Amino acid sequence: MRDATIAVLAGDGIGPEVTTQAERVLRAAAERAGIALALHHYPIGASAVAAVGSPFPAETRAGVLAADAVLLGAVGDPSLDQAPRELKPETGLLALRAALGVFANLRPVSIHPALVDRSPLRRERLSGVDLLIVRELTGGLYYGEPRGKTALEAVNTLRYSVAEVERVARVAFESARRRRRRVTSVDKANVLEVSQLWRDTVTRVARDYPDVHLEHLYVDYAAMRLVAEPATLDVVLTENMFGDILSDEAAVLVGSLGMLPSASLGAGPGLFEPIHGSAPGIAGHGVANPIGAIASVGMLLRYGLKLPEAADAVDEAIRAALDAGARTKDIAGPGERVLGTAEVGEQVLGFLERRPLAVGAP
Repeated sequence: MRDATIAVLAGDGIGPEVTTQAERVLRAAAERAGIALALHHYPIGASAVAAVGSPFPAETRAGVLAADAVLLGAVGDPSLDQAPRELKPETGLLALRAALGVFANLRPVSIHPALVDRSPLRRERLSGVDLLIVRELTGGLYYGEPRGKTALEAVNTLRYSVAEVERVARVAFESARRRRRRVTSVDKANVLEVSQLWRDTVTRVARDYPDVHLEHLYVDYAAMRLVAEPATLDVVLTENMFGDILSDEAAVLVGSLGMLPSASLGAGPGLFEPIHGSAPGIAGHGVANPIGAIASVGMLLRYGLKLPEAADAVDEAIRAALDAGARTKDIAGPGERVLGTAEVGEQVLGFLERRPLAVGAP
């Protein structure tokens, strides 16, 4: 039996609630695939500040670097909004990404037929939507130096190198080859020199992928296209801040931030997390949507542990649970029964455990 070590960082707010359900599904899927999992839990974000005075403690850093993959819940706490930068939960998240070197963030967006009416968009606009946002994750404004704030002014630095752009562009083109062979690169090259470098580099990389069609869009038009003609998009490639904004906008297509997973990949352990935040307003009430966290487990199995059959099983269990009416408040329609976080997790787990094992599985 193969062994695997997973670092679990439940984090803040609803993070522990959704991560608990994700862990249950992960354990079940790994067991059925013949994987002996060791799950080790570490603090991050506001919970780590409260425990040891740092949003990314040395123990957590060592634990994630020693793991085969990292499962993250959510990070953030409004009580620390005015704290020094070194104590902000988000500083811990940025440090985590940098430590792991996860430069490519993959955020898939597809519409489940049972939830097509949960989006404010018209049904016909959602037909055929299946896109992947590839976001550069360890550069740009979130990491650039110098940065700082005084009483009279503030500064952030937008910086990218050719090497940083090239490596994430190759992830996007390779992903497109496994999909519909279209890459839409998003920038602001009409006013930003960094975006001009981005566009030049992506154009050059595209020559190595003659079978993939490349188009360039300015970010403002891309934001409109994402809701006006989402089915025309396949792989959307963009820098850190633009990708952050556009992927949250994409949640409009599926009806809730709680539905979307992500995988952040580099040379070492991958980082897998739902795209939603810590949602402190509903934390502790057992009403958070765990689907994004559970779907992130599917991505962990696929990309982190190289278990595509187990990943398929998790994805199928999610679809079956949604077909059967698994609805938290954020995705429940008129007259539909509203379930809690644990109830939805239980339904997904039940469908996973009832699924026949693949041929050759233990």
